[in-house]
Amino acid sequence: TGVMEILEALDDNIDIFYFDESGFSLETLLPYAWQEFKTRLSIPKSKSKRVNVSGFLSSDGQQLFSQITIGTVASKETVDIFNNFVSQIKKKTFVVLDNASIHTSQLFSEQIDRWKQLGLELLYLPSYSPELNKIELLWKSIKERWLTPSSYTSFKKLKSDLEHILASQLCRINFT
Repeated sequence: TGVMEILEALDDNIDIFYFDESGFSLETLLPYAWQEFKTRLSIPKSKSKRVNVSGFLSSDGQQLFSQITIGTVASKETVDIFNNFVSQIKKKTFVVLDNASIHTSQLFSEQIDRWKQLGLELLYLPSYSPELNKIELLWKSIKERWLTPSSYTSFKKLKSDLEHILASQLCRINFT
């Protein structure tokens, strides 16, 4: 039995959340495309600001705590969202996260003992295992299902649609 199964069995006494960040922009990222034989496919290149979303998703997929940042998410922004999150916890809470440099930086690491005293424990995933982080399913659903082509007509519209999705029941995930 893995650590997560044991923790989920204790679910009445603890909370479990999955944490990660994801970026959104107007830049086109096509994994494949169709074109007529002997014609050249041209996709205009564009530069766009990024909307980065940092979030904590509960193990049952029903609670989301998120924060939007325009531009780069660095250790400071990550520490800030963890501070906001830890101020809201009501019982012992485990947060599952990856080993990204912003999650292991000196600034971030300096906060871990204080967060632990406030009831927050961190569980780092093995390297290169995003499939173990349930919040990845949320990012995938937002990108592939809930953002529509009209969401990408302007940066303002993209940000607005993301805010709406994150605030709505749309982003609740059913893991069963």
